[in-house]
Amino acid sequence: MNTSTKPDAPKHDSGNTGNHPMRFHVPHAHLDPVFGSDWFALKAEAFARFFGTPTFLIAQTVIVAAWIIANVAGWTKFDIYPFILLNLAFSLQAAYAAPLILLAQTRQADRDKAHAQADALHREELALASETREKAVADQTAKLAILVQQNTDLTEITRQLSERIEGLTRELHRKMVEDQP
Repeated sequence: MNTSTKPDAPKHDSGNTGNHPMRFHVPHAHLDPVFGSDWFALKAEAFARFFGTPTFLIAQTVIVAAWIIANVAGWTKFDIYPFILLNLAFSLQAAYAAPLILLAQTRQADRDKAHAQADALHREELALASETREKAVADQTAKLAILVQQNTDLTEITRQLSERIEGLTRELHRKMVEDQP
């Protein structure tokens, strides 16, 4: 288990982390484990994630119903009505659950903020790259416009020369026909 706070380089990036799509998130990778990365943190995160799941709610309902039925039916008498021990269990559960859930929300907010900052940096880089591409396209367009104009000029010169050659050919032909005996 890697417990260091330095994130590992992406495995699939063939050594060039400068182009990795998540490169802006790497400095914030230490925020990914919500409660840290030691044993207690992993167990606390698993516990906090388990709250609110259908499995937890159904299991808690079954346990509470069995508790109440067993005590009301008289099968056991360890917590008779008004179920003080059950209330104590709920209070204990709430005393641990609330701070864990609040801690998870706080850390998630920190992680969301860090990821939003990384996304903003990524959008800035995309905007700069887009601006660079737009400038390159504008330069290429200007060069193409110059080449089209040069082509048009050359075509016009070629047309004029062709007309001139045609005229000279007619004149030469006329002179040769007139000079014949």
